[in-house]
This record gives sequence, C-alpha cells and structure tokens, in this order.
Amino acid sequence: MGGVSFLSTVPSFTNINNLQHLTLASSHRSGLIRCCKTDPQVSGESLPFHRRDVLKLAGTAVGMELIGNGFINHVGDAKAADLNQRRQRSEFQSKIKLALSKTIKSKPELVPSILTLALNDAMTYDKASKSGGANGSIRFSAEISRPENAGLSDGLALVEEAKKEIDSFSKGGPISYADLIQLAGQSAVKYTYLASAIRKCGGNEEKGNLLYTAYGSSGQWALFDRQFGRSDATEPDPEGRIPLWGKATVQEMKDKFIAIGLGPRQLAVMSAFLGPDQAATEQLLATDPQVAPWVQKYQQSRETVSQTDYEVDLITALTKLSGLGQQINYEAYTYPVERINLSKLKL
Repeated sequence: MGGVSFLSTVPSFTNINNLQHLTLASSHRSGLIRCCKTDPQVSGESLPFHRRDVLKLAGTAVGMELIGNGFINHVGDAKAADLNQRRQRSEFQSKIKLALSKTIKSKPELVPSILTLALNDAMTYDKASKSGGANGSIRFSAEISRPENAGLSDGLALVEEAKKEIDSFSKGGPISYADLIQLAGQSAVKYTYLASAIRKCGGNEEKGNLLYTAYGSSGQWALFDRQFGRSDATEPDPEGRIPLWGKATVQEMKDKFIAIGLGPRQLAVMSAFLGPDQAATEQLLATDPQVAPWVQKYQQSRETVSQTDYEVDLITALTKLSGLGQQINYEAYTYPVERINLSKLKL
C-alpha cells in the first residue's frame, strides 16, 4: 500500500476508445456542475481535459461540501482565535516592556542586581532531574536569602514594584514571576546596550537612541519574546545549585555553565551577569585559556559602533538560559473576545 498515491487511483482519460466522452459544463440556473455528452469521434489525445482537471473538479466538489457543512467557517474561527491570542499576547508584552523600561530607567544602579537575579533564577536548572530553571522560585524568602543571592533583594523589590503596575492593566490574569524576572533581565540588557550607544555619542541621548535604533540588535529578540508563558514554581528550588559568583574559580563557573548546556563562550558573554563589576569579572575569566579568547572577542566587539558579536551572542545565551526547565504556555495571558451581534446593531 505504501506505493499507492491518490493520483494513481484516478483513471487515465487518454486512449479510451468506443466510449461516450464527457466534458464539464456548468448550469448557471441551478448552480450545480453537471456532465454532458460530446462528439464520440473526438480522439482521446484531443480531449479538452486531463487528470488534473478531474482533480480540480473533485477538489471543488469537496470544497463545496465543506462549505455546506460549515467546516470552513470553523477553520476560519480557529484561525481568527489564534490571531487574536497572538495579538493579545504581543500587545501585553509590549506594555510590560514599556513598564519595565521606565522602572529600570528610574533606578539604573540596580541593573547589575536584575541581571544576576535573572541568571540565578534560571541557573537552578538540573538536567538530570529536569527540575528548577527559570521558574520564579527566587521570589521566595527562603531562596532570595541564600548566600549566592546576596544583594539581589533590591532588584527583586523593583521587579515586584513593576508587577503591581503590570497586573493592574493585564486583561489575561497576573503575570508570572517566571516571565517577569526574565523580561526584567531582557530590559536590563537593553538598557546597557542603549547606555553604551549614548556613551559613544558623547552622552547625547538623542543621538545615542538613533545609533541604537540604526545599529542595535532589536531584531534578534524574536525567539526570546516567543518564550512567554512560563509557569511559577510553588516552592523554592533545592539549595547548592548555584556557585557564589564572587568567590568561585573560573573552573567552577565553567562547570556550572556546562552542566546546564552552555559553555566557555556563554560564560564570557554573560560576564555582566556575574557581579556588579564586569571589568573585574572579565579580568578573572581571562586567566582561563578556554574563556580568554571569548573575553577578548567581546571586549573588542563592545568597542565597535554596533557591538554586533557581543549583542547577538548575549541575546542567544540569555534566550537559551531563560527557557530552562519550562514548558511554555502559548495561550497564557489571552482572554475571550466578545463577538458583536450584528442583528442588534441599529443602522
């Protein structure tokens, strides 16, 4: 049966002799398609239709049947619902980003704390048990108070402040901490990108914004943005899964990054997430022969106008990190749309 196709079940109309030949005609009065007789003397080779014409006829008949049964309407409804959900999620996410951008801009000194908050929430992921990850568990007092999270409470408080505003305008339920913490990390990264562009323009904010718009990597965030619909943990993640970044050796850092599926390259590009002093962190990382080439690469990239290598690789690493341990709910934050009853409209 594997060699049989739909086309092979359609009889050929060539070289058929001694049969009445049929052509297709349309009845304008009845709206139905019917067959009518033609000259039997016409040879098979000159028939006005072939197998593809029969397929078209069959497709038309099936289509008419589906329309008659309302199937096409159901498909249309499903597509419309899907489009509505994507629009709702996109609009909500845009408002979240705007709120976070304003919040972070009001307290830029907390950017390092927010970066490490996003990192440490995701770094609890354990590949063997497939537990932990970017699940918002760092919000629990038992976890935020651990030694590896020292100094992150202010960053978490800022995120919680933004959450109140975001939940107030959400039409599809409160945002999860898991989503909010990673989106806050994204906003903090974008803030550093923009700040760098402004510095390169001599502190001129208007020119810096133009520079970032022209050469920035905003278009690289699509996959990160799609990972929207993370679920919150209901309890703290297990202890002992995150190194003390300020005291860890480079080897310990590498081991942790490798354990979650990353490596020396991602360790180097995420140096700003490992503590408030990125320069000091990179000086330490440069002592390792596996990490040093990447540190040098990204330092050089940050000196260029576009920072392309640094920005793109950082976005890629953060995208992978922020999805650890999650099954994304792509219907999260959606809500039913009331249909307009046209019969009640007064025209």
